[in-house]
Amino acid sequence: MSRETFQSLRMLLMEKLDLARELTDEEILEEIDTLILERMRDSCLSLKEKVQLRQELFHSVRKLDVLQELIEDETVTEIMVNGPDAIFVERAGKLSRWEKTFTSGEKLEDVIQQIVGKCNRVVNESMPIVDARLENGARVNAVIRPVALNGPILTIRRFPDTPITMEKLIALGSLPAECAEFLKTLVRARYSMVIGGGTGSGKTTFLGALSNFIPSDERLITIEDNAELKIQGIENLVRLEAKMANTEGATSVTIRDLIKTALRMRPDRIVVGEVRGGEAVDMLQALNTGHEGSLSTAHANSAEDMLSRLETMTLMGVDLPLEAIRRQIASGVDILIHLGRMRDKSRKVLEITEICGFEDHEIKTRTLYQWQEGKGLVQIASLLNREKLIRAGVTI
Repeated sequence: MSRETFQSLRMLLMEKLDLARELTDEEILEEIDTLILERMRDSCLSLKEKVQLRQELFHSVRKLDVLQELIEDETVTEIMVNGPDAIFVERAGKLSRWEKTFTSGEKLEDVIQQIVGKCNRVVNESMPIVDARLENGARVNAVIRPVALNGPILTIRRFPDTPITMEKLIALGSLPAECAEFLKTLVRARYSMVIGGGTGSGKTTFLGALSNFIPSDERLITIEDNAELKIQGIENLVRLEAKMANTEGATSVTIRDLIKTALRMRPDRIVVGEVRGGEAVDMLQALNTGHEGSLSTAHANSAEDMLSRLETMTLMGVDLPLEAIRRQIASGVDILIHLGRMRDKSRKVLEITEICGFEDHEIKTRTLYQWQEGKGLVQIASLLNREKLIRAGVTI
C-alpha cells in the first residue's frame, strides 16, 4: 500500500474521530476497523496487511506514529530522524536506514510536541532545542526550525526494558568478573567514583549497574537532566529531575539547584546522572561534606582528560584558583572509570584510575586497571588508599 493511500485513510480517520473529548483506545480501534471495512473492501490487501494497516493507523493517532514499532523493538538502541523522510536505526552498533517515513513534516512535529508535552517541556521557534524522555525511560533530543534546516530532527536513545546488571556486562565482555568484584567492594566501602567516556560508550548503563552494589538500607538521591536511571533494590530512593523554563513564566530548576536541595534531604549518597557544567562545583562540595560513595558520569576521552574536564566544569561554576579546585577534586573523588567503544561497536571498561592525592600543585593518580590489546582489561597496580576499606571492615 502506498504512503499516499495511508495518508488519505488517516485524514478520513481524523475527520471521523470526535477529538473534542477524550477517546479510549477501544473507540479509536472501532473507528479504524469501520474505516478499513468500508474503504478497503475491494482492495487486494491480505488479512495480515489489513492487521498491519490497523496497527499503523492506531499508532499514528494514539502513539508515536511510525516510530512506535521501533520503540517497541528491543533490538533497537538508537533512532535518528533527520526530517520526515529519513529515519536511521542502530541495532547491535550498526546503522541502517529504515524504509518507513512520516506522512509529513507536520506529523513529525506533532509527535515531538506529544513527547515533550508529556514531560512538561516546551519546544517552539523561540526554544527550538529540547531534551525529554519517553515513558519507558528512553532519552529524547529534538531540534526544530529555525535551528534544524532539513526539518524537525529527533534522536531517541533507547535503553533495555530490564536494566543491565553487572553480571550481564561481564557476560558481554565489558569487564572481567574479578574487576567487577573489585568495584563492588569499593562501592560498598563508599569510594566516590566518576564514570567517563565518549558519546554512546555506555556511561549511563554502567552507572546503573554500579548503583546496584549500593547497600539496600541506605538513602539514595538520584539527580538527572532526564530521569533514565532504573535503580533496583533500594526502598529509600528519591528521584529528582531538572526542569526547563517555559514561555508561561515558570522558572527553570537546574542540576545545581537539585544538588543543593538534595544536601538538605539527608542523603547517604547522591547519584548525579551526568555532570556537564558548573554543577561540578556543587557535586564536589557534596563529596567533601560527608556524602562519600556518590557516583556520577562525565564526557571525557581518557581518565586523565576527565580530570581536566572536571577542572574546567568547576571553573564554569565558581571563580577559584586552579590549585583550590584540584585540591577539592583530589579530596572528593576516589576513582575514575573510563569506558570506550571498540571497533566492533562493543563497549568496554578501558581504564580504572585511583586519585591518590594532591602534591606539587598536581593531582596524583595511579592506574589500577588498563586495557591491553590481546589481553583485555589487566590489573597493573593495587589500590593505594585503603582507609575506607579498613573503615568498612572489608579487604581486597
